[in-house]
Amino acid sequence: MKTSTGALAAPFPYFGGKSRAADQVWAAFGDVANYVEPFAGSAAMLLAAPDGKRVETINDADGMVANFWRAVSFDPEGVAHWADWPCIEADLEARHAWLVNRADRLRWQLEDPDFYDAKIAGWWCWGACNWIGSGWCEGQGPHMTNGANIFDARKLPHLSAGRGINRQLPHLGDAGQGINRKLPHLGNAGQGERHPRTAFIREWMAALRERLRDVRVTCGDWSRVVKDSVTTRHGLTGVFLDPPYTKGAMQYAAGGVGTELPMRVQAWCADNGDNPLLRIVLCGHAGEHDALLARGWHTRWWTARKGYAATTEARENAASETLWCSPHCVPAVVNEGLFAEC
Repeated sequence: MKTSTGALAAPFPYFGGKSRAADQVWAAFGDVANYVEPFAGSAAMLLAAPDGKRVETINDADGMVANFWRAVSFDPEGVAHWADWPCIEADLEARHAWLVNRADRLRWQLEDPDFYDAKIAGWWCWGACNWIGSGWCEGQGPHMTNGANIFDARKLPHLSAGRGINRQLPHLGDAGQGINRKLPHLGNAGQGERHPRTAFIREWMAALRERLRDVRVTCGDWSRVVKDSVTTRHGLTGVFLDPPYTKGAMQYAAGGVGTELPMRVQAWCADNGDNPLLRIVLCGHAGEHDALLARGWHTRWWTARKGYAATTEARENAASETLWCSPHCVPAVVNEGLFAEC
């Protein structure tokens, strides 16, 4: 249930997660009264936050993501119930189709701050742990639904550059993903007793609920949660921005990679970086947001995991991960107390 740094972890794998950057980011924020994460994803930065009392808001444009975090904060038992299921390929494809068919409706339902759907949250988490690579709940795959029946799209001609007749195979190895990970042996050595998976999942969800008890979870465009009413009105605010990058082969379910979105985020950073009540950290690949350096921003680096495929692109991207820190971030202390990059 914890990352390699000891922080509470999300119960599902998430492309682009920033858990390894958490120490750098929170060192740049320091002790803030308010924290805002407009692109929450796996909420790795929130879960890795140091102890302290602060207002906390997370947001994601992907309704499946936002619904999971809201549902687990309100009904961890319900989410655990629906997430507790064996790895069955037919169910993976059928649930993928069922969830995709409800994605648009879910987003507008989440406009109600008290709404959540524990079944959707549990099935989405379960599928994310069983699905290999990208594409989970992106509206792709061999099975589709018209709202009443699920049918096999492999019987239809596939004219795009997609997967054609190739199925999305589930994780079947021993390594495990999220709630499917291999459980430690408990009890007396040699007896081979395992912690019951149901209890394991419930304990994880309960721990997340305890952490998210007072966190506000919204679903929508990132710009809605960087307004004064959400940020500086609550005092000194740390804003962690992890938008889709300008380049990359992996795509988020809500899209954004290769669009103008990262540049819109950069423009907001340029306009707001001088605010003494804001400490902003922006993520990207090396050079992506260097236009901010002329405005007094500074950089830090970290190394990400290489992901599912150890390709040349994956290795280069992992090594080029960069954090741009706004002028009012806490400077880093290096080499005998000298102050260097933020």
